[in-house]
Amino acid sequence: MCGRFVRSSPISSIAEAFNIQQASIEIAPSYNISPTQEIVIINKKGAKQLMQCTWGFLPSWARDASMGSKMINARAETVPSKPTFKSAFRKQRCLVIADGFYEWHKIKNKKTPVYIHLKSGRPFGFAGLYNPWTSPEGKTFCTCTIITTSANELLEPIHDRMPVIIPRDKEDLWLNPEEQDQDVLLGLLKPYPSEEMEMHEVSAKVNYPKYNSPEAIKPVFKDLRQRPQGVSL
Repeated sequence: MCGRFVRSSPISSIAEAFNIQQASIEIAPSYNISPTQEIVIINKKGAKQLMQCTWGFLPSWARDASMGSKMINARAETVPSKPTFKSAFRKQRCLVIADGFYEWHKIKNKKTPVYIHLKSGRPFGFAGLYNPWTSPEGKTFCTCTIITTSANELLEPIHDRMPVIIPRDKEDLWLNPEEQDQDVLLGLLKPYPSEEMEMHEVSAKVNYPKYNSPEAIKPVFKDLRQRPQGVSL
């Protein structure tokens, strides 16, 4: 599952990192993105473009926006066939831009937030699906979900699922709406290599969705020897 993530890079840095020729949106970095909040995606309609989108997928037949909060994730194993997502899987794929994400490590009866990111420190793209949804009032806006897969070795001790991160050299393939070979696309929805990722414990303040500060992603323990005995990641 992916229920919270971070986009700390400014739009200008994202545009440069993903080779976007024109970035026409403005949205501030966020260190604790929650479902139904505004996120940044990249899709491809001709050229790659940055778009602002709402996290929580709404199919065209959704009666109201409340359904979106239940559609923040799509499972890689079922996404090609599930009625909610199968059309978008064929032709409305995107990258959900992030710098890292949170997961919660359960130790006895306590859940401890952990921040996971790439060792390189660069922004990356979750595999996502988007859909423009029109409300009963006639307002159209972009909605989106993040695809998850089984956890890699780094994440396994914490959770059995993780968001799919599309490797840099496969991003254009994932975004290409003309690529509709299901086997090719499913081949991209794999756990990201553990050796390219790292994680550390962060403040319990992250538990509160309204907490949004650069301090959120800083390690709790500067030295792991400060960790109480019996508490490990």
